[in-house]
Amino acid sequence: MPLDIKNGSPDQKTSMRGRGEFIALIAAIMAINALAVDIMLPGLPQIGASLGVQSENHVQFVITAYLLGFGVSQLFYGPLSDRFGRRLPLFGGLVIYILAALASAVVTDFTTLIVLRVLQGLGAAGTRVIAVSVVRDKFAGRQMAEVMSLVMMVFMILPVVAPATGQLIMLLGEWHLIFLSMALMALIVGMWAFFRLPETLPASNR
Repeated sequence: MPLDIKNGSPDQKTSMRGRGEFIALIAAIMAINALAVDIMLPGLPQIGASLGVQSENHVQFVITAYLLGFGVSQLFYGPLSDRFGRRLPLFGGLVIYILAALASAVVTDFTTLIVLRVLQGLGAAGTRVIAVSVVRDKFAGRQMAEVMSLVMMVFMILPVVAPATGQLIMLLGEWHLIFLSMALMALIVGMWAFFRLPETLPASNR
């Protein structure tokens, strides 16, 4: 059943629980993007060694390529979500993200990995753009600012947790597991959103 976070719900406790889950879900959607950068950091040296990259600076292209795809594609997700609603571009982006992560886990050359990271960034851009759009659809003014501040409080935990998580993954296996973990986490968040996040942009407003 989709979340009901309407203001003035007869059951205030239910309304507050719904808003709490909404904030957690939006933060999780936004975290998918940051996760693809922060969790990677401990694995960069092993990626370079495994794929024959001699320069440490060149290994950093794994991050740069992702940010390039993320930055450019943000320009398109806003118009797409205004035209087709929030859910379709969000889940389309998540599918691209997951497939790129899975392909990156089995890649055997650095050039292909860079291309896949650009694609992964392209898919991830939808999580950032549409998460903010969903909040704007549901709230306005002071309430929107309050919700976004709570979302960002949850979101800011990630830069602390993600590198440690990446290091733990590296202790359990090789760098391939980092990409598999990205895909798994995106799949979990995507399923959560699929069943619990309603379409927030009415057809009449498209």
